[in-house]
Amino acid sequence: MQWLLGLDAWLQAFLVSLILYTATALGASLVFFSKNFNRTVLTLLTALSAGIMIAASFFSLLLPALEYETPLPVYVAVTLGFLLGGMLIIIADLILSRKKCAFGGMGEKNGLMYLAVTLHNIPEGMAVGVAMAAVGSASELLPALMFAVGIAVQNFPEGACVAFPLRAKGMSPAKSFLFSQGSGAVEIPACVLGAVAATAISGLLPWALAFSAGAMIAVVCSELIPECFSGNKTVASLGVVLGFCLMMILDLALG
Repeated sequence: MQWLLGLDAWLQAFLVSLILYTATALGASLVFFSKNFNRTVLTLLTALSAGIMIAASFFSLLLPALEYETPLPVYVAVTLGFLLGGMLIIIADLILSRKKCAFGGMGEKNGLMYLAVTLHNIPEGMAVGVAMAAVGSASELLPALMFAVGIAVQNFPEGACVAFPLRAKGMSPAKSFLFSQGSGAVEIPACVLGAVAATAISGLLPWALAFSAGAMIAVVCSELIPECFSGNKTVASLGVVLGFCLMMILDLALG
């Protein structure tokens, strides 16, 4: 991993963002093989992702943010950053829920879901970029990479969850795939932007870390938790707990 540490933060973020995009594309590619996907597997993967992202928001974003100096008391800066990140997602969800989305043959429900998924991928990508910008040593690199892997794990079922409803509505497999992978492609520029912004303005880093954490928690609460608990609650609860434990152990043991 030493070669990765030697790269500029924006290039590190770009390379890692390809992992996020690839996971979405792989999930979307399942549409070529079937119109349906095992619901229990999707529930478990989504719940694991929720647990990983909750733990990562705290251990990989909020705790590091508290270690920086800011003109304001650091706890105030981190609290405000977290609040702003959460409000971004809440406001975006409110706006999307009032829009009529029936483009590209998706239908209103699927169009709304597609826009919501695409929108929340932006702060996810930025969160990874910010986390990569905060890496200063080899010991900090692995937790940042695991954070990215946690989001990638979530992106796999997300790609499938976008593609399969489109396929079931009558879209061709190719068109369903193209729409779905496009929702993940936005993470690439978002990831690079997060790294560039956090690197260019050093005082921005604690704000950016907290902002990303707030956005991530809001995404988990508004998208992942309702999605996985709408299915098998036992599987969903187990997945969230296991995902949180996995990320916590990795971050505390290796961070």
